[in-house]
Amino acid sequence: MNSSTSSSEQAARAAKWTGFTGTLLGAAVLIAAAFLTIAFLIDPYDSGRSPLKLKEGVRPQGPRTALASRGRDQSFTGAIFGNSHIQLISPEELRAKTGIPFVSLIAPATQPKESLATIDWFLRHHRKTPPKAILVGIDNYWCTANPALPNEKPFPFWLLSRSMSDYVGGLMRFNLLEELFRRIEYLTSRKAERARPDGYWDYESGYGVQGYGTNPEIIARLQKPLEAGGGNVDGPFPAATGLEALMKAAPAETALILVRPPVYVTALSKPGTRDASADAACRNAFADLASRRPRTALVDWRVDRPELHDPKLFFDHSHYRQPIARLVEADIAEAIRKLN
Repeated sequence: MNSSTSSSEQAARAAKWTGFTGTLLGAAVLIAAAFLTIAFLIDPYDSGRSPLKLKEGVRPQGPRTALASRGRDQSFTGAIFGNSHIQLISPEELRAKTGIPFVSLIAPATQPKESLATIDWFLRHHRKTPPKAILVGIDNYWCTANPALPNEKPFPFWLLSRSMSDYVGGLMRFNLLEELFRRIEYLTSRKAERARPDGYWDYESGYGVQGYGTNPEIIARLQKPLEAGGGNVDGPFPAATGLEALMKAAPAETALILVRPPVYVTALSKPGTRDASADAACRNAFADLASRRPRTALVDWRVDRPELHDPKLFFDHSHYRQPIARLVEADIAEAIRKLN
């Protein structure tokens, strides 16, 4: 009798807990579904996937998550891709020199994998308004022989993905909860500040407050030679191959400008060294791409020029200041003019 009663009570308790657990799981599923539905509809990063007609743009934020909004903006028919090594190239200056409205789709500390994903996003969203020019900063990260093109820093590939399931899965993240409230505020407030549409971000002030350009110790570090050829002497160069394949989806009239950004003179490879062989091999890979693809040019600032000897024009071996940026822009504009 006691044993039977005890078994019945245990079964009842087990059933009760099973029902309670099922209710919790069901509630969790409903909450998650509601969260995803709201996130999808208000489109936190203005990816254009929401069926609702929402305010254009996004609130001020990091360039990685703002890329989706800027990259699909039809008012821009030229775009700049890469990392901080091409960051100071100004969309406004290029527009003034070429007549092409440029947007900067750079993201600091990114490598070819991220740039290729961003170029793909831009091309997919400019089929009705074909891009006139695509500008890519080709630094030593593009010289890798690794076909996986590994990236070192987190990047929202899900946000730019061709797969809807990847995008929806990417929305399920804790930090998005806070972003939803910011997005709602941006959408509902007339006073909400919009992130700069052309994406330009001048890093000079950030370096300046740290003493770059004036601190004798920092300037002295510039005088120490740095091997920056990329290390890949024999190839292959999968980043060049990937870019060439991707550009086949671009209209024939789209100009492709490959820019080898400036480095301080002590980061230029010494002739006769393995580093120089690697640098030359990488340059040749992209020069060959430029020779094969119509309306493509290589603008090479990774060569010895008088400006690269002035330590006051650099913050470190690979980050230059505005005066050099203006010179690079002039060469880019001239390359576009010649292609036209």
